[in-house]
Amino acid sequence: MHLAYPAVLAALLFSVGVYGVLARRNVILVLMSVELMLNAVNLNLVAFDVWLRDSLHAGQALTLFTITIAAAEIGLGLAVVLLLFRARGTADIDKVTTLGDPAESTADIEEAPVGAEALKGRAAA
Repeated sequence: MHLAYPAVLAALLFSVGVYGVLARRNVILVLMSVELMLNAVNLNLVAFDVWLRDSLHAGQALTLFTITIAAAEIGLGLAVVLLLFRARGTADIDKVTTLGDPAESTADIEEAPVGAEALKGRAAA
């Protein structure tokens, strides 16, 4: 088998994954695109392992580690997305810009006085 076939397929998969990460606004689709990129890397690892005829099968062993890490990443990522959706009511990346409490509005933050007097007032309180 020629090395070019799986390498081109992996490059196409990786390119689609990069496009998905950059163009999508849904967090779940971004996670799926990251998984697609990891699968492209796995395909390259196995293809080069077969092509080099490695006696230790290091590419396949690294692929197993990558699959394990990807499964853990998706598990944690989906948990974070579910908590984010419960708190904010959306899974849109552009609408989730702050890390604080969603009940606090950004208008309150912009109206707060800035300067030494404001810091002294907060320290005294």
